[in-house]
Amino acid sequence: MSLRKRIYDFSTILAAVAAASVMMAGFSLQAAQQPGYTDTPYIPYGKWRVHDAARPRPEVITPGKEGRAPLDAVVLFDGTDLSQWHHVRDGESTPPTWKVGDGYFETVPRSGQLVSKEKFGDCQIHIEWATPSEVKGDGQGRGNSGVFLMGVYEIQVLDSWNNVTYADGQAGAMYGQYPPLVNASRKPGEWQSYDIIFEAPEFKDGKMSEPAYVTVIHNGVVLHHRQAFLGETFHRRVGVYTEHPPEGPLALQDHGNPIRYRNIWVRPLGDYDQNDK
Repeated sequence: MSLRKRIYDFSTILAAVAAASVMMAGFSLQAAQQPGYTDTPYIPYGKWRVHDAARPRPEVITPGKEGRAPLDAVVLFDGTDLSQWHHVRDGESTPPTWKVGDGYFETVPRSGQLVSKEKFGDCQIHIEWATPSEVKGDGQGRGNSGVFLMGVYEIQVLDSWNNVTYADGQAGAMYGQYPPLVNASRKPGEWQSYDIIFEAPEFKDGKMSEPAYVTVIHNGVVLHHRQAFLGETFHRRVGVYTEHPPEGPLALQDHGNPIRYRNIWVRPLGDYDQNDK
C-alpha cells in the first residue's frame, strides 16, 4: 500500500471518529437539556412515564415579593383604584362607591356588594382585610363582611377576637356550613390575610355532579382543607346548588360595617402538563 493511500485511510478514520464524537456530544447535550428516562413504566393517570424526559416542564413565573402579587396573577386591587370592580344591582352595573384610602379601600354601608369585573373558575386567591380598631357591636354586628367565591360561596369576614357568635359564622367560616378548624384571628384593626384555593363545582344535565371545594389559610393557619361546599351560601337556610356558568366573579359583602381590604389578586389554576402543546 502506498504512503499516500495509508495517509488517506488514516485521515478518513480520524474524520469518522471526530464526527462520532460530535454526534455523541450532541446526544449528551440533548440529554443534559432534557434529563429523564424513556424506559420507565407509564404513570396510571396519564400518558407520561415515571421521570419522563419528554414531559413538558412547568412555566417559570416570578413569585411576589414584599406583599406583591406573583407576575402571573390577575391583580384586582393594587392600592390605587377600583377600576377592576363594580356594583351590580338588579343586573345592572354601577360604578364602585367604596372609599379608596392609603393603599386600601373601605366598605361603604348600604352600598351593596363590590363585584370583580373579571370572572374565575378554579383559582388561588389572596386577600387582606382589617376590621375597625374601635370595637363597636358584638356577634355578627362586629366587623362583618364576606368573600364570595363565584359570587355565591362565602368565606366569612368578621372580628372574631374575643367576640362570641355562632360557630359557622365566625371569621374564616364557610358561612352557615362549616366552622373554621381554629380561630386564628388577630386583634381589631390589625391586617389579616386569607389565602384561598377554590375548585369550582361541575354540573351535568342541570344537576351538580362535583361540588365546589375550598382550602382556606388564615394568617398562615389552615382553616379548611379541600372541604366541599354544601351548596350556595344562605342565611338561616341549608346551602343548595343551582347550576351556574363555570366561571364567576369575586364579590365582597357590604354588611353595614366599615371593613378595609388591600392587596387582592387571583391566579387561575390550570391542569397539570398545560405546557404540553
